[in-house]
Amino acid sequence: MVRYAAQKSIVNPEKFAKARGEYLRTHFKNMREVAAALSGLKLSKAYTYLADVKEHKQVIPFRRFSGGVGRASQAKQFKATQGRWPEKSCKFILRLLKNAESNADAKNLELEDLTIKTIVVQQAPKTRRRTYRAHGRINPYQGHPCHIEVILASSDVEVPRNDEKDELALKGLNRRQIARKRIEAARA
Repeated sequence: MVRYAAQKSIVNPEKFAKARGEYLRTHFKNMREVAAALSGLKLSKAYTYLADVKEHKQVIPFRRFSGGVGRASQAKQFKATQGRWPEKSCKFILRLLKNAESNADAKNLELEDLTIKTIVVQQAPKTRRRTYRAHGRINPYQGHPCHIEVILASSDVEVPRNDEKDELALKGLNRRQIARKRIEAARA
């Protein structure tokens, strides 16, 4: 059995669908930024977003690995300035999302309610080659593949909010005062 990185956060495995890809020949840094952009989205929204990225209608914002990445005006909607349209990474993650969706269908989960709970991207071992340079020198020519894990979750029933906190908050009390009142009420 394969172990997933986010296995401990799964409480009820019947409501989750998983998929993973190993040693995928796409850049780790690009894939990490695509995963960060998709994390937390509904599955249908993620499909349309990836289709828009392929057609250059929307951009993937590059936040962490942004060295040498050009600026894009489409990144303004994400409160960022740098962005790209990594087509190969989008193609790989689209396949994984479809795989996870079919796994959810096999578990009889509602496909309309699925959200992307976690996407974990990890570096795989580098593929080592060599390139020949002038004056008889040789430099490394490495690829940077990655492992990806996708976990989809069916949305749970929303829990109604507790009315006690609302009554205390309406009185104009701050959090510390509310906590003190709660402790006093528990002692009495």
